[in-house]
Amino acid sequence: MARYKIVDMSPRLLPVDLEAQLIPGSFAHAVHHVVDSLDLSAFDAHYRNDEVGASAHAPGMLLKAVLLAYSQGMVSSRGIERACRDNVLFIALTGDAKPHFTTIADFVSRSRDAIASVFGQVLTLLGKEGLIGRELFAIDGVKLPSNASKHRSGTRAEFLAQAQKMERVAKTLLDRHQANDAGGAEQAMDAKVAARVERLTNEAAKMRTWLVNNPTDRAGTRGSIRKSNRTDNESAKLATDKGVIQGYCGVAVVDAAHQVIVEASAHGTGAEQELLLPVLDACAGQRNETTLITADAGYHSEANLAELAERGIDALIADNQMRRRDERFADQEKHTSKPDPLYDKSRRAKKPALFGADRFIVADDQSHAICPAGKTLYRNGKNCTIGGYTAIKFRAPACACNDCALRTQCLRKPDTPSVRQVAVLTRNALVTHTQRMRERIDSDEGKEQYGQRFATVEPVFGNLRHTKQLNRFTLRGQKKVDGQWKLFALVHNLEKWANYRKTA
Repeated sequence: MARYKIVDMSPRLLPVDLEAQLIPGSFAHAVHHVVDSLDLSAFDAHYRNDEVGASAHAPGMLLKAVLLAYSQGMVSSRGIERACRDNVLFIALTGDAKPHFTTIADFVSRSRDAIASVFGQVLTLLGKEGLIGRELFAIDGVKLPSNASKHRSGTRAEFLAQAQKMERVAKTLLDRHQANDAGGAEQAMDAKVAARVERLTNEAAKMRTWLVNNPTDRAGTRGSIRKSNRTDNESAKLATDKGVIQGYCGVAVVDAAHQVIVEASAHGTGAEQELLLPVLDACAGQRNETTLITADAGYHSEANLAELAERGIDALIADNQMRRRDERFADQEKHTSKPDPLYDKSRRAKKPALFGADRFIVADDQSHAICPAGKTLYRNGKNCTIGGYTAIKFRAPACACNDCALRTQCLRKPDTPSVRQVAVLTRNALVTHTQRMRERIDSDEGKEQYGQRFATVEPVFGNLRHTKQLNRFTLRGQKKVDGQWKLFALVHNLEKWANYRKTA
């Protein structure tokens, strides 16, 4: 029988050259050499130990450890501490420094501005290597949960009502106990009831303290109120295909040449329309006059398109009907999820067609319109926009529709006391920015250019979310989350540089 040498896996002391563990061409090797070549003075502002105090861990060492951990889907500071203590690759990269998990967590949460400086320096390095083409930038975002509960969201009025309800319940429980005591010998309150009263009282007190510290609601778009969150008030409720989450929207601007992220920022808002112009301002130093900006329908609005036109920024921003007009997405409906595996497959009955706007005759002076029944409709409010064109709104008086014989052919709900309203295109309809963008994006050249957006930005999010296992933000506060998002973008860009150098 053959004999073999025993493979001994027991611990032992070995002479190891730590730098030799960083194999050229690997991500760890790239991180080690790139970080050492950068200006890390932005991290120095945090330290005050020039003359007194103990020596601190070098920011470069901490940055290397965090970047390597994030590249392997390791976000927990305790996990990074264990890796720096037990993993040979982390030991080599950190010089066996063994940083404590609190040091790592503090470094990540407070270093957003310094991380942004490192991110910009890496972009300069990638630009010198020719990895940023600046011909087409694709903008998109991913909504991720944050370290906050969506059940703690609401307006100040809702929080006040919740606090008052908790106080009422606690008072009811106490009054019930006192009533029982009045009828006989004094009895001790049940432990569960006492614990519930204490919990309700403490929670109501915390809620009232929060209301005092936050005297105003968060402002939303168009004067609306955006719900606050008592755990992380800078996060927001975001609608996703998996339901509503409490989190942040991580936005990335990706260059089409080599899928390099030229701008990354996290925002606590679900309205992507608000983010387009700030993101473009942030990446202004990376684009030039001929750079084409592409974005999906979430960033589309007439105001945004007007601002882009005024600034002279070349952009292709899709509207929410773009896919319906594009024959390449003709069969997209079959890929949408059904509400139930046993959904009703029978054809739905078509609603009866109503009188269209073409059946209404507009007066020459555009002061009124005549309906199919010969009744008069009058101008109503300001003009509106239909398909990118300016239209005039008309409304019938109640007396014209109440006893009309054509009511069932004109109104969607003829049994309710409603009247007909109609919008008619003006004879000299003004072409809006939306219509110009629609015509451009529907052209053959526009379809080809916009089609590059999918292959530019979607693989980046696939890399961050699947390969790097980024499924949530672990920090609280927009500034801290923004720093963490930039760290993941930095990992992606360093991988691009490492792969380029390996094949060059």
